[in-house]
Amino acid sequence: MTRIAYLFAAGLALAAGPRAVMSAPSVRPASADVELLVDGVPQPRYAHDGRWYVEARKGREYAIRLRNPYPVRVAVALSVDGLNTIDARESTAVDARRWVLGPYETVTISGWQTSQSEARRFEFTTEERSYGQALGKTANLGVLSAVFFKERVPNYRPDTTNEYGGRSAPAPRPSAPAEQDAAPAAAAGASASKQSADEYAATGMGRRTGHAVEQVWLDLEDTPAQAVNIRYEFRPQLVRLGILPRAVPSDRLQQRERARGFEPGFCPEPLRQR
Repeated sequence: MTRIAYLFAAGLALAAGPRAVMSAPSVRPASADVELLVDGVPQPRYAHDGRWYVEARKGREYAIRLRNPYPVRVAVALSVDGLNTIDARESTAVDARRWVLGPYETVTISGWQTSQSEARRFEFTTEERSYGQALGKTANLGVLSAVFFKERVPNYRPDTTNEYGGRSAPAPRPSAPAEQDAAPAAAAGASASKQSADEYAATGMGRRTGHAVEQVWLDLEDTPAQAVNIRYEFRPQLVRLGILPRAVPSDRLQQRERARGFEPGFCPEPLRQR
């Protein structure tokens, strides 16, 4: 059965130039085929109750990096907050318009495709300011989903190992949360903490960026090869869910009470004043 898909034809502002192709044709774990990037850096992914979680950083732009681990082209149905990143429609993965990747290829999708030549950057925001709220489609805020369909190859026998009839992402392994990130949260004021505790993450429409695409037709397999789902939330919500550690409150007065007088030695010179 032939279905419409979209071809990633030109790089985004952060990934301009020719499409990058993985040099080694090795199959990567399903969990690594979809990554969430902030400033080009993959964000830590935490395992909890059989799901993957990523911390959303309010007000920051992000992108989604897709990798094709297969020796054939794939069409990836990619949704954010339940909305297709190409046309913002709510649909099944089978009926969705999709991004096309060549064998072993890696591409970065940085925003909502708004025309044949432009996109609007993904941006972490609150539910009230989200793109889904603007469209009146808020049933699936806070989730990113990527479903991979292989191009049909003669005499190829697809896997049949998951609910979709294809390869599924491996069960998440518990990962240690980053302890060093807890300190800034401890210094926040009570009112700001209360406000943050009541906010839930969603994705908004950020600035415009050039992103040219062209439509192609592919003969795809009927069942997905794999599906990856990632939940994202602000830090206070990840703490409430038990995914990240609760910050230890800082008592500035008690810290000052432990201050001492003289210490041996001489006055050090700050580097910027040397």
